[in-house]
Formats: sequence, C-alpha cells, structure tokens
Amino acid sequence: MRKNFEDTIIVPLPVLMIGTYDEEGNADVMNAAWGGQCGPNHIALNLGMKHKTVENLKLKQEFTISFATKDTEVLSDYFGVRSANDADKIKESGVSVVKAEKVDAPIIEEYPLTIEFKVVEMEEKLGELRVVGEAVNVSADESILDSEGNISIEKLQPIIFDSVNDSYRVIGEEVGSAFSDGKKLFE
Repeated sequence: MRKNFEDTIIVPLPVLMIGTYDEEGNADVMNAAWGGQCGPNHIALNLGMKHKTVENLKLKQEFTISFATKDTEVLSDYFGVRSANDADKIKESGVSVVKAEKVDAPIIEEYPLTIEFKVVEMEEKLGELRVVGEAVNVSADESILDSEGNISIEKLQPIIFDSVNDSYRVIGEEVGSAFSDGKKLFE
C-alpha cells in the first residue's frame, strides 16, 4: 500500500554554496539547495529574487559553487540563515576568500571543492531567477584527493539537505558500480 503526500520530495538535494562579488568587489556566499547538474558541464539553480546573490549574478554573470561538507555544516547553515542584505557574512563568519582563477567570483577556502561557472542562461519566472552556468574550472584542496590524485567523495564528505526533516545528512557509503551493475539483469 502507498501513501500520498502534498509536498514534493526530491532526494538528494545538494547543499550548494554560491559565491559572487558585488558591484564594489565584496565577496558574498549563500546556501542553496534548489540546484543541480543539468548536463556534463552545466548546473541549473533556482533562486528567490530577494537575495543579494541574485543581484550579484545579474551584475557579474559569473559565480562559484562549493559543496557544503560535514566539517563545514555549521558555517554552511549560517550562510543560509544570515542574509547579505543585513550583514557582511564574509566578515562576520571570518572565512578566507581568494579570487577564482577563471571567473570574477570568490573561492571560500574553507570549502575544499569549488567549481567556477559563467552564466549561459538566466530567466526570471514565477518569482525566481533560473540560472544555468557552464563550468570553466574545478579546483580541489589536496586534502580531498585520493592516492591517485583524484577527488575522493569519501574524503570530501559532502552533505545533502533533507527537506522532509529540515536536516543535513552526509552522503554515505559506496553501494555499487554505475553503468555496470544493471548489466547483470540482461547479460
């Protein structure tokens, strides 16, 4: 037997940290769960119109995405509950910021994995800003690399937003091999 629910539940929802600069070159970062990869090199975001980050995206057309982790959960939640319209979140949080290598956007050094994006599509609809960005660079701190120099999700320990319980969860163990395990049903 199944039970019906009114609220939409999509899992997992990544906890994305969107980094931008404003018109004066001040860094800002916001926490967003309404986004994800929509192609090999693209990300799509849906953001409410009242965010300082939305103004910055319209102005600069470039941004960074970092991934909240188990170690940065408190910091990441702060970037979601504190508005840049009310405070200088960068100064208040005490994070370290460097300019991204290929876009005019900040990298928050406390986040070990950051992707740099250029906006390729932007549309205001239904009270939200839909942004599609194309990745132009990925940078990772050595602390999350495996012995072969590749990014290790196990070392990164990214978190997801659990919209059912309003909580964060760590992405768990590896349970199979993509593009391989399903072949057992037809070979």
